[in-house]
Amino acid sequence: MHLRTILSLTGLLLMLFSVVLLVPIAVALMYSEAFISHFLLAFSVTLAIGLVLWCACRPIRELRNRDGFIVVALFYFGLGAFGAVPFASSGVADSWSGAVFESVSGLTTTGATMLTGLDDLPKSLLIYRQILQWLGGMGIVVLAVAVLPMLGIGGMQLSRSELTGPDKGSRLAPRIAETARALWLVYLGLTVACALAYFVAGMDLFDAIAHAFSTVSIGGFSTHDASIGYFNSLAINWVAIAFMVISGLSFALHFRLFREIKLSFSGHSEQSPRRGRISRWLPYLASSEAKTYLALLLALSLVVSIGLSAYGVSDHVVLDAIFQVVSTATTSGFVTTDFSLWPSFLPILLLMSAFVGGCAGSTAGGIKVVRVLLAYRQGIYEIKRLIHPAGVFPVKLDNRSVPSDEMQAVWGFFALYGLTFVVMLLLILMVDDLDFLSAFSAVAACLNNLGPGLGDVASNYESVSSAGKWLLSVTMILGRLEIFTLLVLLTPTFWRR
Repeated sequence: MHLRTILSLTGLLLMLFSVVLLVPIAVALMYSEAFISHFLLAFSVTLAIGLVLWCACRPIRELRNRDGFIVVALFYFGLGAFGAVPFASSGVADSWSGAVFESVSGLTTTGATMLTGLDDLPKSLLIYRQILQWLGGMGIVVLAVAVLPMLGIGGMQLSRSELTGPDKGSRLAPRIAETARALWLVYLGLTVACALAYFVAGMDLFDAIAHAFSTVSIGGFSTHDASIGYFNSLAINWVAIAFMVISGLSFALHFRLFREIKLSFSGHSEQSPRRGRISRWLPYLASSEAKTYLALLLALSLVVSIGLSAYGVSDHVVLDAIFQVVSTATTSGFVTTDFSLWPSFLPILLLMSAFVGGCAGSTAGGIKVVRVLLAYRQGIYEIKRLIHPAGVFPVKLDNRSVPSDEMQAVWGFFALYGLTFVVMLLLILMVDDLDFLSAFSAVAACLNNLGPGLGDVASNYESVSSAGKWLLSVTMILGRLEIFTLLVLLTPTFWRR
C-alpha cells in the first residue's frame, strides 16, 4: 500500500472539487446573495487542505488495486465532510450531522434531505445541492480520471471502485481515460438536452438547469419543497419521465448509439446498410438487461394504474402511476404527489422496486437489473436440473454463457446486500425512535440511493436523530459504492502485505 500516493491523490481530488465551489460563488454574486461568504470558506478550506496533501505527499506512484479502494472510500467520506461546510457554517443545517447527511445525500445521488423551506433558500445553495448530485451521478473520481493525465497510472483501479454493476472492467475505448471521457461527454450531452427540454416545457432557466442536474444523475433533489409537483405541468412531468428512463439505462449503450449516429452522418456506419436506420437502436434491442428494465417499468406502471383506478385516489391515474413508478424504480426520488398516502400495498411495491434499480453502468442505484436477471435465470437453471439431472443448461446473457465465477459474484453481492440492509435496519432501530415502517423505508431508501421513504421520512429526514443521520450517511455511501468497495476495507486480508 502506497500511503503517500493515496494521500496525494486524495488531495488532488479535493482540489478538483474546490473548483466546483466557484459555481455557487458565481451564482451568489449574480443574485447579490450574502451567502457567498459560506462558499468562500468552503472553497478556501477545501483547496488549502487538498494543496497541502498534494504537495506534501508527492510524487504519485503507480496505484495497486488496494490503493484504489482506499482512495475512493477516503474521498467519499472526506468530500462528505468538506461538502457539508456551506450547510453547517450558514446554519441551514441544524447540526454537523445534518450538514454531512445533506452533503452525502447529494454526492451519492440519494436525494434524501433534512432541509425544509427550499423555496425560500438562496439560489446559490440550491444550485450547490444540484451540482453535488450531478458530480456524484457519473462519479467525480471518474471525472478526475478523464481530465487529469497523471491518473492514467491508476485510472482502472479508481474507476473500478466507483463504477456500478458486476462488469466494472469493460471499456468503451482502448484506454481507461478515454472511456471516462466518453462517459462524461454522453453524460454532459444528456444534461444539456434535459435542461433544454425542461426550459421548452415551461421551467425558467435556473430551474431547468438545476433539475437537469438532478434528473440525469437520478438524484431527486429539487429547488422546491413540492419537487416536480410544484410546476403542475403535464409537459414537465413527461420530460422528467423520459430522461429518468434514459438515465436508468447503461451509459455504455448511449455511447454506442451516439457513436453509430455520428458514423452514419459521416458515411462510415459500422452497421450493414441492409439493416437500415433501425440498426442505430440495436445497442438497446440487443441488451437483455435494457429490455428487462423497460419491461419492468411497463409492468409496474400497469399494476399501479390498476391499483389507483380501483381505489380512486388520483385524478391523473396513468400519469401519476407512470411518474412514480419511473421515479422510484430508477431511484430518482422525484414526486408529483404524496404517494405514501396511497393504499398501503402501492407505496410498499414502489419501495421494493427501488431494490432492483436501474441498469448497470447507469446513474441509478439499487441492486441493478442485470444481477436480478442473472439470479432469475440461475433459478430457472436449477429447476431444469431437478427435472433433468444429467442435462447441461448454461446460464446465458446476450448470447454468451455466464462464467461460474461471475454468478458467484452476483450471489455474493445479493448476500452482502441483504446482510447490510438487516444490520443497518437493526442499528437504526436501536439508536433512533422511529417506528418500524419509517426505519425500514429509511434504510431501504438510503441503501438504494432512492431518497424519500414512508412514514416519518416520507417528505424529509428532519425527524431522524443525529446518530441516525450518521448511520444513514454511511448507508448511502455503501449503496453508492455497491457494498464491496467499503466492506473490503474491513477485512484483515486486505491489510496484509
